[in-house]
Amino acid sequence: MQRFSIGVMGALLGFSLVTICLDQSNAESAISRSELCSSLNRQLDEALETHAAAKQVTAAKALQRKGTRFCANKKQAQGIRMLANALKLLGVTPIDPVTLKTDLHQKKEMSP
Repeated sequence: MQRFSIGVMGALLGFSLVTICLDQSNAESAISRSELCSSLNRQLDEALETHAAAKQVTAAKALQRKGTRFCANKKQAQGIRMLANALKLLGVTPIDPVTLKTDLHQKKEMSP
């Protein structure tokens, strides 16, 4: 009976280690909501410059202020929605988080 218990414990320990390693690799590859807030804010700044004549600029700036406030107050999901809606008002497609993750990963690999 003791051999069985040791075998089961060993299997559980091995499974736990594999799970921990997988979770860490996923955490490293996923972008944080804070990074997404920052990237959307930069995209919105650029869009406001290039779409300065758009009718919805005032509304987009108001949404940007709200979104930035939400992101700063640890309510990134709401902030991300606000920033994405501001971009859509200007006729700009918000950045894709998957594309952003790839770009950030490549920048980290290239930095010394």
